[in-house]
Amino acid sequence: MPSSAAILTTLLALSQSTDAFQVHNNHGAVKTMSTRQHRTFLSMTDTQSEVEKLRAAAAKAREEYERLSKEMGKEVTSSGDVADARATQVAPKNLSVDQVKSIAADIDFSSGDANSQTTALDKLVQTGDFSLWKSAVRRAGSDMSMLVPFPVSLGNLESRTDGKVTGESLGVGGEGDVKFEDFQDLTVAVVLGSTLLGILSLAVLPPNVGATFTYLFALIPIGFIGIGSTSPGIIAAAIVGARSTKEDDETRRERICRHEAGHFLCGYMCGLPVKEYSISPDTGVACVEFHTSSTSVAGRELGDDEISALSVVAMSGSVAEIMEYGKAKGGENDLLELQNCFAKSKEFIGAAKQQEITRWGALTSYGLIKANLNKYEGLVNAFKANKSLSECVAIIEGSA
Repeated sequence: MPSSAAILTTLLALSQSTDAFQVHNNHGAVKTMSTRQHRTFLSMTDTQSEVEKLRAAAAKAREEYERLSKEMGKEVTSSGDVADARATQVAPKNLSVDQVKSIAADIDFSSGDANSQTTALDKLVQTGDFSLWKSAVRRAGSDMSMLVPFPVSLGNLESRTDGKVTGESLGVGGEGDVKFEDFQDLTVAVVLGSTLLGILSLAVLPPNVGATFTYLFALIPIGFIGIGSTSPGIIAAAIVGARSTKEDDETRRERICRHEAGHFLCGYMCGLPVKEYSISPDTGVACVEFHTSSTSVAGRELGDDEISALSVVAMSGSVAEIMEYGKAKGGENDLLELQNCFAKSKEFIGAAKQQEITRWGALTSYGLIKANLNKYEGLVNAFKANKSLSECVAIIEGSA
């Protein structure tokens, strides 16, 4: 049997061998743990980077969501809820005509400044004192205009206006148009007439006086041709006026009042500030002229929204005449002004599209006048009495 000393020596050797083995295993475990921690750290770093990217994308998506919601007339609260922006608007106060007249008297209409008028009227809408200013244009919670033209044929225009507004009633159906032959005949008549007058002047009047009148009569054809070259519409209007049947003074004045009242109502609802408001010395009726936009910048090109509003206002006078008399007689100058506006458009407007916008403007103005017929009739009476602008505004905004 081995001795106790030998056994003790063997056990001591085995113990040392075990310790060495444990130390080796512990060292390998540390290395394994260190590698796993490194990989975990890298994975956490990548995850944090992805989270930041997702948060940035979410913030961008929220901004786009809020922008689109506002354009649709919605309002996004801080909690993320969506509410209709119209619910947050101030309710109209439904002021009386006298109350509105008192408020409107403080607005500077006489200077014809577009910026000051627009600012003052916009503030009154925001406070709820006024409600119809820009009502044909204003879209809740958005800068987008509600006046968006769409194709309108003459057939559609007639059917959607109860058969009242047609090409013939507007004077655009071709009947009664001034033709080239009419200009030729009138030119020949002017030249022959001036020649005969010149000859008679030399034959009848004293020599010096007769010669003077002859020279004056010789200038008439030159002036006529000059006007025909630059403003043929003036001569065309004269020809149409000579053809048309004469109305009595009272009927003619009534027609002009209805024409101008239609302009004022639609111009006000389309948000166009007044450029000039004066009594015509020829007719004794107040005439209104609007700025082409809500700003006073002259000579600039016109945008789509401005062209749309101007087409409605331009056609409103003729449509107002048609609604009462069945045919318009005073819309020639309005059509010429609308043509000038088309020429100032930022985007090119071809002949076919011009006709579509013109018919759409007639249809839209018909709808505006018909929907506010009582206020329109009040404006007609105001124009008959040559009321002030503040009184006209009070008729539109005031409650009966």
